[in-house]
Amino acid sequence: MASALIALGLVISALSLSKISAQDTQRFAQATQPLQSTPGAETKPSAPAEPVTTGTRPSDVAPEPARPDAEAQKAGAQPALPPAPAEKIAPPMPQR
Repeated sequence: MASALIALGLVISALSLSKISAQDTQRFAQATQPLQSTPGAETKPSAPAEPVTTGTRPSDVAPEPARPDAEAQKAGAQPALPPAPAEKIAPPMPQR
């Protein structure tokens, strides 16, 4: 059964290749058009200028903890992350 399927695939491939080669070859062998310059290209820069970076991070926004302390939560601060599922919560690790 497998041999018959492989033979059928080879026959179909051969028929497809023969049909492609028998068709008009101009459709497949198209040359690209020669490159033409844009009007005024001599006066325009070839690449955009590099952006100016200071290398420092913006400091106007202070980082916030993912889970605010109890006092901040009483004041109305919302946690950034949802509460962990019950199976992910473990007892605190003992101090050494």
